[in-house]
Amino acid sequence: MNFPEKLKRKITIREIDNALRHLGEMNDLVDFCSNDYLGFALSKDLNTKTYQFLERYKVHQNGATGSRLLSGNHELYKMVEEELSVIHNVESALIFNSGYNANLGLLSSIPQRSDIILFDEFIHASIRDGIQLSNAKSYKFKHNNTSDLEKKLTLFLSKDNFTEQEIYVITESVFSMDGDSPDLNVMLKICEKYNAHFIIDEAHSMGVIGEKGLGMVQQLNLEQRIFARILTFGKGLGCHGAVILGSNELKQFLVNYSRPFIYTTGLVPHSLAAIKTAYDFLLSDKGFTKKKLLHKNIQHRK
Repeated sequence: MNFPEKLKRKITIREIDNALRHLGEMNDLVDFCSNDYLGFALSKDLNTKTYQFLERYKVHQNGATGSRLLSGNHELYKMVEEELSVIHNVESALIFNSGYNANLGLLSSIPQRSDIILFDEFIHASIRDGIQLSNAKSYKFKHNNTSDLEKKLTLFLSKDNFTEQEIYVITESVFSMDGDSPDLNVMLKICEKYNAHFIIDEAHSMGVIGEKGLGMVQQLNLEQRIFARILTFGKGLGCHGAVILGSNELKQFLVNYSRPFIYTTGLVPHSLAAIKTAYDFLLSDKGFTKKKLLHKNIQHRK
């Protein structure tokens, strides 16, 4: 079959610009580039404990069999989601298949047609893609700039807006490319001042920030004041999947309206067991030692 010429040209442009992507191969080099911050992904101990957990609960299922709204909502989902809501001090937890899937599901469904989304200009691609699928209008504010954020909030609230218009402010607690962080306390106060809903992606702070490694929001004791948190498991926890943390109403809405949640096959039981095991390990003495070593290495780099 002939490949379209316009697509060939795009590939050629990438080659000319020396920007053509290739899939990498496994090697035995020292890891300075992955998201496996704590070494959980390659931990034989965690791998063994995950299988022991599945044996203990007599789970011998290879696949989810369907979406969570049909046949795929196996018992481990309820167990892990209830545990995560307690660990993260929040009403509800809803597990998604990945961080990308979670951001797509949240941002494409929650903001409505008359709403406004304000996002950090360096926000992750998954959030941008979710925003593009939304019916709301979106505008960026300067990176980690609370003054620019407040300026834009003032601008939109000064107009003759719809009475039911909601404003959503989105940022990350740790930005992956630069490793910097916004002042979440100041941003939250600004959001509360203008009655905006604050959404925080904690993908790169999970497992790393805070005494227990539970992210920056909990380190700052802000969990009860945040509209939604997105935590991914494929980075610091070394497994797969993600969770959206928030109110019971938020969970109910996502189950009913989030298309990336509704129309996809659920995670396999092994993935849920791996999440459960990774959290147990993170909160153990061994997990504390891993976090301590990570921060020692960070200080050495500085």
